[in-house]
Amino acid sequence: MTVHTQRDYQIRASQQAPEGYPASPVADFFAEQPFMPTFEERKQAYIQHVLRNPAPANTKPVWFELIRCAAGQKPHEGVIQAALDFIAARRDCADFVLHSILRLLYQFPECVSPALRERARQVVLGFKYFPNEPGVDSLCTWTENHYILYTSAAYLAGQLYPDEVFTNSGEKGCEKMSLNRARILRWMELRFRTGFSEWLSHVYYDEDLTALLSLVDFAADDELRRRAAMGIDLLLLDMALNSYHGVFGSTHGRAYENTKKWAAQEGTTDTTKLLFGMGIFSAYDNMSAAAFALSRYRLPKVIEKIAQFDPPEGMLNRQRMGIRLAEMEKWGLRPDNFEDGMHCLTLEAYVHPRTINQTLRMFDECNWWENDFLRPFSPFRPFVRPLRALGLLPVLAAAIERDACRNTREEVNIYTWKTADYMLSTAQDYRKGYGGDQQHIWQATLGPDAVCFTTHPAKLEGATPNYWAGSGLLPRAAQYRNVAIVIYNLRRIPAVYVPIRHFYTHAWLPRDRFDEVVERGGWIFARRGTAYLALYSRNPYRWREAGQSEQTAGQPLERRSVYRAEDALRFPRPEDEGREIVADGAQNIWLCQLGRQAEDGSFGDFITAIGSAGLCFDGLQVSFDSPGNGRMEFGWEGDLRVDGEKVALDAFPRYDNPFVRAEFGGTRVEVEAFGAHLRLDWENALREGDGV
Repeated sequence: MTVHTQRDYQIRASQQAPEGYPASPVADFFAEQPFMPTFEERKQAYIQHVLRNPAPANTKPVWFELIRCAAGQKPHEGVIQAALDFIAARRDCADFVLHSILRLLYQFPECVSPALRERARQVVLGFKYFPNEPGVDSLCTWTENHYILYTSAAYLAGQLYPDEVFTNSGEKGCEKMSLNRARILRWMELRFRTGFSEWLSHVYYDEDLTALLSLVDFAADDELRRRAAMGIDLLLLDMALNSYHGVFGSTHGRAYENTKKWAAQEGTTDTTKLLFGMGIFSAYDNMSAAAFALSRYRLPKVIEKIAQFDPPEGMLNRQRMGIRLAEMEKWGLRPDNFEDGMHCLTLEAYVHPRTINQTLRMFDECNWWENDFLRPFSPFRPFVRPLRALGLLPVLAAAIERDACRNTREEVNIYTWKTADYMLSTAQDYRKGYGGDQQHIWQATLGPDAVCFTTHPAKLEGATPNYWAGSGLLPRAAQYRNVAIVIYNLRRIPAVYVPIRHFYTHAWLPRDRFDEVVERGGWIFARRGTAYLALYSRNPYRWREAGQSEQTAGQPLERRSVYRAEDALRFPRPEDEGREIVADGAQNIWLCQLGRQAEDGSFGDFITAIGSAGLCFDGLQVSFDSPGNGRMEFGWEGDLRVDGEKVALDAFPRYDNPFVRAEFGGTRVEVEAFGAHLRLDWENALREGDGV
């Protein structure tokens, strides 16, 4: 499940709620079409939903209390006290919570008692805002979303108390502002020009949006406000282009098992329902919806129209995001500089050959050897000094790169094909044969929960990478229009983090979320409404069914050196029964083609066409006579070809679709659709368009 919704991250009030406070949650409904026509109407619906509900027990409960403040109601001060305890204890994700407290102090200071307001001031002044400040802890400060959350919080805290001393660092507020303004601008420029390393994350875009909204609403610096709004525009444009009827069901740079399986648990779903009209107010793991409802930011009309557009004949969106570490200097990043090292860590390039020397210096400077998140790297510690003296740290890093750099997210080329009935999205030829942590390579989406994807399990349970989130080893995947080909080539690799022990792959295809499922000729066909899906595994497959799992006596499964499909099926996973397809084999090829009534006729016609299409395998090569597309040829090596023509898998533009074409690394993005436009010019800090 999403890590920051787990029990250790839950914030619960320890004192009684005010009179009339909601006692139990009131469920919302999932809207697959815009449920109200205007933002103002949707905002009022969202506010009323929040007012009917108690604060959720996660890291984001204070946002509900802020909505109560905006509505003139009394907030639950016990929730706010518990949130301040969470921050003061420097628990992981304290930065999520801190932004709600800063908004309270900026926007609704009179809504709480003087004593609580003073406690909030003391907590803000005593917090640790950057990893090289004093203190040993297990805060995660360096990933892409955490970096902007911490730096924007530091800037705004400094602006709030410019002449006061922040007791942990000894800096005055004005000094914090100066330090963090430069950090914020650099983070924002790199994202504007090259996109997000946590690409299309239906978890962490929520955090990015919240941090940038805080700047839009409270930064006194006009340039910071405008540039933050531009960053929000691009995040929302990403979501509009790569969502289907309220489901942010694309490839993702970071995702969790539950967020891939269940649309209502996406971190962004409340926000898409508020801004685009589709999704659900689930409050499972969201704070940006409340921030938008309280914000001065206005959604550009063109983005709203794109999000609500159903392409009648299909629409292709191609995007490139992230940078290559081999080219870090091109983006002004030096491998021997602390500040640049922090920006490299937003890509989670911990022990990459280009970054390992600086990262391990940062481990010493920031006391990271004691940080729970970085303990997997503790085996390096005894060898760091001698290997550094001999200049061999990069050599060691290269030897274990495929495992130790499984978190690293370098450049990705994204291909999303969307129709009125379905969406298919793939990270094209992304780091094949490397370990994966939370990257989600491909997904077919026919509706909320009616989805399909494959992974190579890293382990049966536990933190990512695990059974469904991330990958033991990443496949080589490629998509052309409505067809994805996904090739797995599993082998043991030098490993200090996640040894490769599982020699099978599996697919998520929840039968109970489709209207009809048919198996014929090795193909699995599924229908939801007028949308169709066909899935094929080169290797024989089995469904996980009720009653297959058993308690394993003797040697625990996780201690075996090799696991096959039968081992996976013996491990109890009730949620996966009737929803998981497992195929043995260190090498396998999965194919997925989507269809729809408007183009393919009846479901029976679709089954007949796919089932009679030519399909030939030769080792890790496949040739498929795809109905509607022609002969597709792809393998572990070589090009993707369709009817003999090479299909590009890399070097995509920053954006390439009917509404916007922007060069990768450029400084201008212009969007035009349905009579509306948006123009963003980074060099001149210019943002203009309809509705802004």
